[in-house]
Amino acid sequence: MGGVKEECGVFGIWSNDPNAAKEIYYGLVSLQHRGQEAAGIAVCDTTGQKGNMCVQKGMGLVSEVFDEKVLSGMTGNIGVGHVRYSTTGESSIQNAQPLAFQYLKGTLALVHNGNIVNAAKLKDDLFKEGSVFSATTDSEVIATLIAKKRASTGSIEEAVKLSVPLLDGGYALIIMSPRKLVAVRDPLGLKPLCIGKKEDTYVISSESCALISVGAELIKDVRPGEIVTIGDKGITSDTSLCTPVDKHAHCIFEYIYFARLDSVMDNTGIYESRIKGGRLLASAYPVEADAVTGVPESGITAAMGYSLGSGIPFVHAFHKNSYIGRTFIKPTKNERENAVHMKLNVIPDAVKGKRIVLIDDSIVRGTTIANLIKMLRNEGAVSVHVRICSPPFLYPCYYGTDVPDNSELIANSLSTEEIRKRIGADSLGYMRIEDLDKLAEGLNICKACFDGNYPAGTTPHAKE
Repeated sequence: MGGVKEECGVFGIWSNDPNAAKEIYYGLVSLQHRGQEAAGIAVCDTTGQKGNMCVQKGMGLVSEVFDEKVLSGMTGNIGVGHVRYSTTGESSIQNAQPLAFQYLKGTLALVHNGNIVNAAKLKDDLFKEGSVFSATTDSEVIATLIAKKRASTGSIEEAVKLSVPLLDGGYALIIMSPRKLVAVRDPLGLKPLCIGKKEDTYVISSESCALISVGAELIKDVRPGEIVTIGDKGITSDTSLCTPVDKHAHCIFEYIYFARLDSVMDNTGIYESRIKGGRLLASAYPVEADAVTGVPESGITAAMGYSLGSGIPFVHAFHKNSYIGRTFIKPTKNERENAVHMKLNVIPDAVKGKRIVLIDDSIVRGTTIANLIKMLRNEGAVSVHVRICSPPFLYPCYYGTDVPDNSELIANSLSTEEIRKRIGADSLGYMRIEDLDKLAEGLNICKACFDGNYPAGTTPHAKE
């Protein structure tokens, strides 16, 4: 199902319960949609000897990396967790997170969602100062930079405050020291991060859906540029690096695709955002049709919105085979191209003899949507009108979303009409770029992959 890939998910918890690892496990399962390549947990006992830390991570889904025996052996009342989809650095255990290590002041563990565009320059500078690297991710550069700053400061939050202004790009970070958790969000708000609470427990997560999974209530989104510290004296906030609202640039693809439907992000409900996207498409690109359907799962909610906006009935036209997992083997080119048939089947009674409106979140290369249109026609669809809940991809993303480079983006070389012909649709309509702001309740958004305006830059440059 070649399309835009998920980002990573981060999770952290501070509690008085020595079984924090199990809570982190539940949180990571709720964030599994953000990354399926690797998962990891690090915990620490704040009442124990300083420097104690237990780390487990591995390749695969959360349920494949952890079981009851592993979790029972991880004792600690604070911790961090991570699910990974690689946007920088190869997919390997060395790059799995949390990144945990010992240094001059003790131990440190870090989880990161995002991408640092000046990481290569920062890494080169750290190399020259004697730092050693074992992974190939920008996350290790961040962790090394924080550890270096911590050697000459009085606290981990001070080290974080000195480090993050040197970073260009998008990031949501949770850092665990032996006695504290520190959470920080990039000054543009490109990457999401929120905080929840239940009784005397604080929870930090990429999405609010993971807070709910451990019984916590959302209390706030971390402000862009804010540094939140949680320790034995409670929760404190440093907003000195926060930026004005008009400087924010929230990633629009959280609202179009990444975030789970039951999440609320920066006071915007993801479900309602996608319903609104469908309504906007119906208003911009009306068509005479008999049924509206969506590509599972990403297009379903927007298809419901299109149905509401157009009055055309919504139908489920595809059955998704949930047992074809991420490890499904496709050894030949022909099998790779036809893998969509293994994952999705058309429901004939839903489409036979009907004019269909097909909704999806994006078109990257065009292969998947072309296969789906062909499948619908083979089962008797009279016509297939495609509506896409994002504008055409014209530029790559440098901030942690896996949008391919220009050479692989179909819209970079073909017009909308040429794409329509290539994929075999009767008509094709993309979300108007001026409508994107409406999806995020008026938030300032990043739409660089559509308009080429990169709010955090694209080229490596070091800040002094």
